[in-house]
Parts: sequence; structure tokens; C-alpha cells
Amino acid sequence: MRTTIERRDLGPRDVLIEITYAGICHSDIHTVRGEWGKVPYPLTVGHEIVGHVTEVGAEVTRHAVGDRVGVGCMVNSCRECENCKAGMEQYCLDGNTGTYAAVDKDGTVTQGGYSTHIVVVEDFVLRVPESIPHEAAAPLLCAGITTYSPLAHWKAGPGKKVAVVGLGGLGHMGVKIAVAMGAEVTVLSQTLSKKDEGLAFGAQHYHATGDPATFETLKNTFDLIINTVSAPIDMGAYLSLLRLDGTFVSVGAPPEPLPIQVFTLFNNRRSFAGSSIGGIAETQEMLDFCAERGIAPQVEVISADEVNDAYERVLKSDVRYRFVIDIASLR
Repeated sequence: MRTTIERRDLGPRDVLIEITYAGICHSDIHTVRGEWGKVPYPLTVGHEIVGHVTEVGAEVTRHAVGDRVGVGCMVNSCRECENCKAGMEQYCLDGNTGTYAAVDKDGTVTQGGYSTHIVVVEDFVLRVPESIPHEAAAPLLCAGITTYSPLAHWKAGPGKKVAVVGLGGLGHMGVKIAVAMGAEVTVLSQTLSKKDEGLAFGAQHYHATGDPATFETLKNTFDLIINTVSAPIDMGAYLSLLRLDGTFVSVGAPPEPLPIQVFTLFNNRRSFAGSSIGGIAETQEMLDFCAERGIAPQVEVISADEVNDAYERVLKSDVRYRFVIDIASLR
């Protein structure tokens, strides 16, 4: 279904972006299906957005007409709380303003990137390096930063053993980034069906979690585990894979609670943590990191008319590895 959405008039610090590509995130599906709570329909989703600046407000200094830019999962925050002042707008104590399904400072409901244009205050617009293919840049604004942020925070690098749970849209980016940081990387996937791809992305090891022997073999192994799946898992089994002071970080968001037996944490002084996206500065850092190291997601470009089919394929894990909508198909 296509419809018309209204964008606010350009304010003095706003940037008007003509969107070229928009990635499809599992969060889009959770949202439109009401799995994460009440939805302010009608709603246009999409928070992996790339395009070009076509107009700027009178006071804009960071961007100019013609710039190659991106917009990720948030378009505003309070800018005043301690987290915002520390450059972590994603953890705004007043709640950051999501790119869609949120109430912006002007009282309007934000509408996402499955659209031809978007207006965003300049502070939340990212510079997209020219070396990153335009269509491949879109998923970096969510899948890229969602995995980069915990890997950077928990200092994945030389001498660290990192496991990535799931080799989907998030997981394949987690593998590529962790490898580029210098970590020894293991993929933990239900089966070995994607083993060749995981190793091609740079992972040194690949194990099937559908085989109970995997959890015995890898017990007390990892410094850091990044869980990218949005489905229930056996937390006790996965926590047992952490070595002393190891951390299990969930970036996937299953609708159901994840039960944890606290005694599993006592063993080896393990930690269980969650991580959101990154702040604007860190997201720019991630884009520059990926540009310098030639990292880009594997994408399948589709037209706007294929979105419903793409959603069904995402739910079946039938995508290698991120769908990106060619917004020209909307014009």
C-alpha cells in the first residue's frame, strides 16, 4: 500500500534529504505488527536511510546541498541530560526520538525511511563516506552500529575470543566488524548451513548450536558473546560458554523474556548485558571505520512493491543478508 505522508517545513537547523535507499530491519516488522506495543497507525517505518541533501535551513553548518548522508534509528533527543551530553543520545534519559513511531519535539509522529524524502535536524544526520556503496550503506545505520557499539565498548580486539550468535543481518555485520577489530571470531548458528559464508566473512570458527556437543566443547571459552537473534534461547547454555569475567550481550530483541539462572552468572563472574544502537559520534566513527577497512553488508536490493514478500522472507531467514529498498521505485 502506498500513501502520502506530510513532512514538517524546513526549520533553521533542519536538513531535507532525498532518500535513495532504505534498509529493512526486523524492528520494522515487530513494529508494524504491533509486537512491541501500541502503534500510531498510519505509520511509515524504516530507520536505515541513505540519500542526498537537497535543501538546508539557514543555520545549518554540518551539511550542504549535494552531500551524501544517512539517518539511523533516532532523529532527536533532549540534548540536555548527562547521557546526551556524554554523546550517548541513544540512552537519552528523556527517551530519544525514534526515526518512526515516536513523538518529535514539534508534537508530530515521526515517519520513517520507506519514503521519498525526510526532514531531520542536522545534529542527527550522518556523513556517508564515498567509498561505501550507496545501497550497502543503509544497513550500517542500524545493523552496523548495533553490533559495532558493544564490540567497541567491551573492547573486542587482539587476544579476545568473540562469539557471534546468529548469522543474519546483524550477525554477519558483527562477524565482519569483530574480525576487522582483530578478535578471534566464532559463529554460533543453529546449523552449519552458512558455515562457508561465515568463514568467508573472516570468522575463524563455526559451530552448530543444534548439536548439544557444541556447548560442552566450548564451555568457558569466550570473553564476549554478541547475541543477534530475536528468538528465545537457552540462556544457561550460552552463559556457560563465557570464561572468567566474560560478558554476554544481547542486541537481538525477542518479544518474550529471557529467563536467567543467577547461579550461572556467579560461576566465572560472568555478566549479562544489553546494548542499543550507538550515539551520533559513535555511528559516524563506525561509518568511517567500515569505509577505511572496506566493510559493507551483503544486501539484496528490492523495489517498494516487494516489501511484503521481503518481510515474510526475513521471518524465514531467507535473505543474504539484508534487504534494501530502492526508493526510486516509489517515484
